[in-house]
Amino acid sequence: MEAVTMDVDVPERSSGTPQKRSWWAEPLKPYAGADLRRSLVCLATSVVPYLLLWPVMYLLLPVSYALTLLVAIPASGFLLRSYIVFHDCSHGSFMPSKRANTWLGVAIGLIVYSPFHSWRQEHAGHHASAGDLDRRGVGDVQTLTVAEYYDKSWGSRLAYRLMRSPWIMFTIGPLWALALQPRIVPRNKRPRIRRSHLYTNLALLALVGGLIWLIGLRAYLLIQIPMILMAGAAGVWLFYVQHQFEGVLWTRSDDWSYVDAALEGSSYLRLPKVLQFFTGNIGLHHVHHLSPRIPNYNLQRAHDANEFLHRAPTISLWDGLRAVRLKLIDESSGRLVTFPQARRAWARSAAPSPRPTAKPADQPTA
Repeated sequence: MEAVTMDVDVPERSSGTPQKRSWWAEPLKPYAGADLRRSLVCLATSVVPYLLLWPVMYLLLPVSYALTLLVAIPASGFLLRSYIVFHDCSHGSFMPSKRANTWLGVAIGLIVYSPFHSWRQEHAGHHASAGDLDRRGVGDVQTLTVAEYYDKSWGSRLAYRLMRSPWIMFTIGPLWALALQPRIVPRNKRPRIRRSHLYTNLALLALVGGLIWLIGLRAYLLIQIPMILMAGAAGVWLFYVQHQFEGVLWTRSDDWSYVDAALEGSSYLRLPKVLQFFTGNIGLHHVHHLSPRIPNYNLQRAHDANEFLHRAPTISLWDGLRAVRLKLIDESSGRLVTFPQARRAWARSAAPSPRPTAKPADQPTA
């Protein structure tokens, strides 16, 4: 499945007839597609500083590991920003040609440890199904309904709670999502996707192996692991809050709408400017989901210039941090809820209905 583009038909509703994107496509068209000059500036403020800070961290290791970790903070920010460039390449929005996007995406994939062709396919599936309760599990964080959760065994519920725990999500989660899971070659995928994993793994083996040969395993891990943890934790959090927040829209396929999923099922995460820079404007996720061909450096301009985009849910940094407590979908209310809220909702739904009070029989008259 290829990424949704500006020049194809998409279903307004999954059960309806495909319609031309008209009322929202034309206003966003000026912002779609790559501006080579701005793309090069974006590369110079993402991939380039990350690659330059890496040897700086190595040179600081014998001086002070505290200084190394201090430099790792901005380096992690540039690594995260590089991931946004990789993400834009997967949508064909960062470079002027499809070939240039592919080659650049493959190259940056080695920096962010991700197989480009496989990631592009899975992420396109995410765009086509975000907010659809009947098509969960495609490139998203696993999210159960209250009924599904309580229908599982005690052990499965425990596993789900652990997986959704912030302690797991932001420690083991980044290592798994960034460094380990992409190394697994899926057997049930097409040969092209399997080759994407295999060739990326082989290239990383040569690249990482060469670095370890030059500087040693210990030095490599002392530099790379902190950056994977910091950039990965930020990335996991961003991906989480973009579709899991107070008031997010989740619906069944019969009622699913591409436009509603973008404007009500994706957040506008308003961050301080420095964080917006390092996250590559991806907080304007509603704009991105409505028009994936808009590169990251045009998302804010597109939002500011189009009033209809302002209907998207706006959340602050604090709202995004608090959203981590939301765990399950309560279909009865259409809301994401915490575990205690889910327990109360389940208790109400499982409680027997009160029996109707018997009407007393009429007394005989004298």
